[in-house]
Amino acid sequence: MKIRKAKISDIKTIHKLINDFSKKGQMLPRSLNELYENIRDFFVAEEDRKILGVCALHILWEDLAEIRSLIVQKEYRKKGIGTLLVKKCLNEAKQFGVKKVFVLTYIPEFFKKVGFKEIEKSKLPQKIWGDCIRCPKFPECDEMALIYNFKE
Repeated sequence: MKIRKAKISDIKTIHKLINDFSKKGQMLPRSLNELYENIRDFFVAEEDRKILGVCALHILWEDLAEIRSLIVQKEYRKKGIGTLLVKKCLNEAKQFGVKKVFVLTYIPEFFKKVGFKEIEKSKLPQKIWGDCIRCPKFPECDEMALIYNFKE
């Protein structure tokens, strides 16, 4: 299994994964157009040419990024793939010089194991709420906010 940057040829599979998951109310859907425009954000976990999982790092500001769209195919969960994807995103954030990475999630315990700390959503800048407006749960969001701060 290897983790690599997504390619154009991966987008339709990524789109299906994200939108199948979003139908369960566990993340926001993403359009094909949005995925093509943001392909550089995505990493995929791949084995034998099959995508096992995806995760995106979206840069929002000079010191802030978000981990989005983390999904591991059901039959490959609990094997460390999600952790590897998140760590790959964190490494890239560090290379870019980002100081903080946040996530909005229904699985806070997973992110806490990787080093994220729980915070109040109100502590996140208003800029991040652009996507939230598209969510059917807005403004009564029941996701947890967590943040990862890089040490200086």
